[in-house]
Amino acid sequence: MIRMEDVSYSYGKKEVLHHFNLHVKEGEFLTVIGCSGCGKTTMLKLINALLLPSLGTVYVQGHDITKTDHIALRRSIGYAIQNKGLFPHMTVEDNIAYVLTISGQKNKKQNQKRVLELLNLVGLEESLLKRRPSELSGGQQQRVGIARALAAKPKIMLMDEPFGALDEITRKMMQKELLALHKKLGLTVVFITHDIREAMKLGDRVLVMNQGRAVQLDRPEVILSHPANAFVQELISD
Repeated sequence: MIRMEDVSYSYGKKEVLHHFNLHVKEGEFLTVIGCSGCGKTTMLKLINALLLPSLGTVYVQGHDITKTDHIALRRSIGYAIQNKGLFPHMTVEDNIAYVLTISGQKNKKQNQKRVLELLNLVGLEESLLKRRPSELSGGQQQRVGIARALAAKPKIMLMDEPFGALDEITRKMMQKELLALHKKLGLTVVFITHDIREAMKLGDRVLVMNQGRAVQLDRPEVILSHPANAFVQELISD
């Protein structure tokens, strides 16, 4: 589903990804950990064609992102971030329906039905439809953000610290619900986190990044028992 081959990316003179390689299989849940500034978010933006590589090639669903329609590509990818990215002036219903509208789905009744399906999918009640984000709890806002990311029925879900601002109880609940969604929908997920326990719990495989490079990519139990180097060892021992 996702392939990055010898990819480098620089912001001006600062290189943040250096000859980076990654393959993500269809239906895989990949978690990504590493220090701030190591290139995790840049990697997601390259997959979503919000950035284009300085060197190397990024393939999404077999297509080179530099040779594809970027708008169509982004419509096929769900993107959920830590601050939920919700429009504060819009209701819950309008926030979710917005994605349907820009995806070309203009039938209002069908969109309303889809919004209700998505609310049910992420465990929210219909009574929240007319509320604005400021009237919701943090967990409810995050669920709306995930519902909106799922609105266009993406095959790939990119998630950048989506649970970082949640309390521990809500976070564990959201982790469980996300795993259930992943299994039910067959999504390919790339999930960035700073929490090593979260990475090990959620990921089929875990990618450890450091200074723009992939330093280890393997199953959680392999990384825990056989860290690739001193950096990984220190990371998992904290």
